[in-house]
Amino acid sequence: MNQISPAQTDITPEPGPHHPDLRLVNANPDFWYPVAWSADLKRDKTLAVSYAGTPIVLVRPDEGSVFALYDRCPHRQVPLSKGTVNGQTVRCCYHGWAFGRSGRCIDVPYLGKGKLPNGVRTFPVREAGGLIFVFPGDPEKADSTPFPKLAQTDNPKYKTKHFSPRVNCHYTFMHENLMDMNHQFLHRRQMGQIKARFLGQDRGEDFIEARYSFMRCAGQQPLAERLIFGKHKDLQGKEQPVEEVVTIRTEYPYQTLRITDKDGDLIMDLWAAYVPLDKDERVTQSFGLLSILRPQTPFLIDVIWPALGWFTNRIFLEDKEIVELEQAAWNEAGYDRNVEIFPVVKALRELLIRCGIPQDMPPATAEKQPAPPTPAEPATSA
Repeated sequence: MNQISPAQTDITPEPGPHHPDLRLVNANPDFWYPVAWSADLKRDKTLAVSYAGTPIVLVRPDEGSVFALYDRCPHRQVPLSKGTVNGQTVRCCYHGWAFGRSGRCIDVPYLGKGKLPNGVRTFPVREAGGLIFVFPGDPEKADSTPFPKLAQTDNPKYKTKHFSPRVNCHYTFMHENLMDMNHQFLHRRQMGQIKARFLGQDRGEDFIEARYSFMRCAGQQPLAERLIFGKHKDLQGKEQPVEEVVTIRTEYPYQTLRITDKDGDLIMDLWAAYVPLDKDERVTQSFGLLSILRPQTPFLIDVIWPALGWFTNRIFLEDKEIVELEQAAWNEAGYDRNVEIFPVVKALRELLIRCGIPQDMPPATAEKQPAPPTPAEPATSA
């Protein structure tokens, strides 16, 4: 019997000028990215976060909105997040230099007011849906860049679950994992044997959308699924009709999953963002909002909430293991050897390359972007 060599099975061309390596495409910073949960930043406190290797300090003064600065004091590069909040300023823990929400240095205790040094970069900030967002790219684009719709966080008909898992992989693996519902075989222990049925797709310059329904092949319907969507009848081997439609959409850089029933009513709405933490973008912090339609029976959603949490966590742990194995394979090979055949995922990969930033064209770093000139801030706020 003839043996097939590895070279014969490796039909994906090695990345080059005409075949960019998706895992070397950085996330585009000119969007609003969540970096923390609102509940984690207390009043008169700081919180250290990062975006793609850029250290950022979030500051919540006792009065007024959250602001964000580059998390290094320009004096000795000590993190400002180690400092103290006084009024509308944060004061470095080392020599007491104070910086206002504009990034301007407004006080150095041992210098005269006419000798103050330059300040630090600021980041536009918004707070919504229980999340704190920053705009890590060009600040002049912040106001004109659309802010994402955050599931059903403002709709009292839904209850929303927060999740923020950290995954050791490039953010693009996360997009592929959710978009390709053909991977349900992975979750057979949690969900039983179900088959994804592709219903169609839509695409545009900045989005790709795929629609699926699912057919149960074997195994019992999980309790959490039954409580949310209702019990699916045992058809004794007959093909299951379309009960729900699952629509997955990557609208760069965010991803959503919406489930509607056969009448078109929204049952579940998931919004997710994948935020690179390190400079090489090999570690991703996910932020997700999962909104579930409240059942007509009062308080039933509160009863099933722990079961839903356990169920979704088990599913995620299986996905986490897989995408981290994919990243490990990329690390081993040194380039992307994935053999992709599903047209929707091919289109998704093209979208991520088109909207992202190749690593050989990095955006300006925070250190190279000084704080813009601003009116003087009173030192008394320190």
